[in-house]
Amino acid sequence: MIAPDPTSSEPTWLMPTPHGVLHGFASATPDRLQRALQLLLGAHGALSLQEWRQRVGGDAQRLLQEAREQQWVQLLRRAVPGPEIRLDDFAQHVIAPLSAERRAVLASDSGFCLGHAGLDQEQADTLSVAAADFSGFAQRQSARGWHGAHRYVAFYSEPQLLLPDWSFVPFWVDGAGYWLVLGGEALLNNLAMVELVWSIRLAAARFAPPA
Repeated sequence: MIAPDPTSSEPTWLMPTPHGVLHGFASATPDRLQRALQLLLGAHGALSLQEWRQRVGGDAQRLLQEAREQQWVQLLRRAVPGPEIRLDDFAQHVIAPLSAERRAVLASDSGFCLGHAGLDQEQADTLSVAAADFSGFAQRQSARGWHGAHRYVAFYSEPQLLLPDWSFVPFWVDGAGYWLVLGGEALLNNLAMVELVWSIRLAAARFAPPA
C-alpha cells in the first residue's frame, strides 16, 4: 500500500506505530519529539496531519520527517476512532496480546496491579511489587548518573538468554509511571500497545493507583 503524501492537499491522518508509542512514552521527562508523538494519542480519534502540525508548531515538518524515518508514525487516508474503554475488564483484554503466552500484568510504578491476564491475582500482585522495586532501583541509579536502568528488564532461566521468562517494560503517561510485565516472548510490535497507551490517556482515572 502506498502511504499518503504528507505534502498533498488530500485529508491525511497520523497515528503512532507501536514502536512510536514505545519511544514517545519512554521517559518521565519527554523531549520535544516525544511530546509531539504523545499528541497523537490525546484525542478520541486520530489527529489530522493539519491539526497535528498546528498543535506542534513551527518545526512540525522536521519532527514529522524524523518520526517517519524512524518508523514511529504512519500516515492514514481515513480517521481512526479511539479505543473502547467502557468495559470493566478492558485492561485484561488489551494487555494479553502483548505476551506470546498471554500472561501479562499492567502495574503502576508504585506497585499496584491495575490489570492482569493469564495468571492469578496473587502472582499479578507479586509481579507488580517487583516492578515497583525496579522503578526505585532505576531512580537510585539515575541519581548516581547512570540512566540505563530506566530501560527494559528481562529475566531468563536458560543460559543462552534467547527467550525471557519475564520482561518488564516501563512507560510514562502524563507524568504517571506504569510497567508492563510480560510472560515469555514480548510482542511489543503490536497495535495493542497503541491501544493500551491511548486508553490510559483517555481514562487516566481508571488506571490510577488507589490514593
